[in-house]
Amino acid sequence: MIKRGEKYFIYLIILFFSGLFLFWFLHNPVRSFAESVPGLDNRPVKATRGDSTIIGEFFNRLDSTTAITGLSGQWPNFRGKNFDNIYRENIRLIDKWPSEGPRILWEKDLGEGHAAAAIFNGRVYVLDYDERKERDILHCYALTNGTELWRRGYNVKIKRNHGMSRTIPAVNEKYVVTIGPRCHVMCCDAITGDLKWGIDLVRDYNASEPLWYTGQCPIMDQNVAVIAVGGKSLLMGVDCETGKVVWQTPNPDSLKMSHSSVVPMTIAGKRMYVYNALGGLCGISAEESDRGRLLWMTKDFSPNVIAPSPLYVGQNRIFVTAGYGAGAALFRISSNRGSFGAETLQKYKPSEGMASEQQTPVFKDGFVFNIQTKDAGATRNQFVCASPDDFRKLLWTSPAGERFGLGPYMVADNKFFILNDEGEVTIARYSTKKFEVLDKARVVEGQDAWGPFAIADGMLILRSSKKMVCVDIKAKP
Repeated sequence: MIKRGEKYFIYLIILFFSGLFLFWFLHNPVRSFAESVPGLDNRPVKATRGDSTIIGEFFNRLDSTTAITGLSGQWPNFRGKNFDNIYRENIRLIDKWPSEGPRILWEKDLGEGHAAAAIFNGRVYVLDYDERKERDILHCYALTNGTELWRRGYNVKIKRNHGMSRTIPAVNEKYVVTIGPRCHVMCCDAITGDLKWGIDLVRDYNASEPLWYTGQCPIMDQNVAVIAVGGKSLLMGVDCETGKVVWQTPNPDSLKMSHSSVVPMTIAGKRMYVYNALGGLCGISAEESDRGRLLWMTKDFSPNVIAPSPLYVGQNRIFVTAGYGAGAALFRISSNRGSFGAETLQKYKPSEGMASEQQTPVFKDGFVFNIQTKDAGATRNQFVCASPDDFRKLLWTSPAGERFGLGPYMVADNKFFILNDEGEVTIARYSTKKFEVLDKARVVEGQDAWGPFAIADGMLILRSSKKMVCVDIKAKP
């Protein structure tokens, strides 16, 4: 039998826990929280498009005294002159970073993003976004010391979306062409910065802004800008001097613009532009006789997000890959009396073979090199090598302790240069047999160092999300 005192004690315990339950049930632990809404941080409240953008309306000539002479190195568009991320100048590069640290020549603060540089005969071109002025700005710097020579821009509203800039200009001796985050194409004189023309792909050609804004980098082919529209036209060529559209490819299947870029290739004896659009992979004639004609298309690999560009891997084969679970595929292009077709040779998920989320792999000496996606299972973020004969079989990987991220990599002077997300550059010996680290060092402060490399005259340009640096990597005599 329970004594009276024990009853009171039990009642007190029940009362205590009942009160505790009511407190927990009624208490709102986040009632003091303030909702974070656009505008509270004094940044743009929201992005609106409108048709008020006047492409190229602002211009500043900042320096006319700096002499740009004696430099002939060129990295004229994304992935370099041959679109392969291989540096071919006859300049010996460092095997190890200097004991006193990387030789930084200059650095620039940029708007948050991943836009990268193109280099032509001593000039550096970068399309940045100025968040304070709400403006796309094309900067032209001197390669040797970073002196800004001129800038040209235009107003456009953008909100943060995994960075606000992510493209690379295309430049030759006469013109520089850019594509801004919201599909504004601009062409300027490469030396003076004088505006040639501008095109709004959304307003004028019914293009759709890709998720996270434009990632496509323009290319130039004999003074014609080649642009993937994915609207009224699939692709089109624009004369750089006049701005006149000189050819267009119809788009009956309504393919959309992806983050991938157009790559010129010669396949089955035919020169063509290969583009991995949202909705299908296609080849368009780049030859004068029928330039702009759609040669072939396949929808057998159609992810919702595509960043890497198509990669030619020999024997009329094209390797395509994408992130977010898409994996990769290998196609063979065939021709028969002027008719072309695409045959699927391999298609697999990222855990089953080589796959990339953001950067385009490198093909050299019959092998393909890549950083694996984050959903690649045991090889997640490792640097790997495979043969195009079987992308499911990895020939070697970097050690488990040597993992990278979404940053770029390239081959230069028989070495791999690999940038991780935190701005550290690893120098590894180029090999088709194994991965061998020579040295590594932090080169740029910041994070999300995803913008592609540019290199010319032994000077390497790289960036984090908010800072760009130029570092001298020439070996000392």
